[in-house]
Amino acid sequence: MVQMIPLFGPVPGGMEMMVILLIAVLLFGANKIPKLARSTGEAMGEFKKGRQEVEEELQEMQEGGTESLNTDTEPVTETETDTGTTDASNE
Repeated sequence: MVQMIPLFGPVPGGMEMMVILLIAVLLFGANKIPKLARSTGEAMGEFKKGRQEVEEELQEMQEGGTESLNTDTEPVTETETDTGTTDASNE
């Protein structure tokens, strides 16, 4: 049986999370933590919004690309050159 090793180590439990929170309050101060959390949330929202816009543009390009290929293409015809051969055989 293969044992999976966590990539970032064990996940901190209740007591460890309390110590991390206490250190954060001591480093940043109680007044700055809500501002930090708010700015982090705004940044994540902007990132999600940008990612969604890019996905929509890609989807529009895919839909537009398949429609234009089906409607805008003309049938390919072989033309003879002055030597009597077709263009495809010259390549």
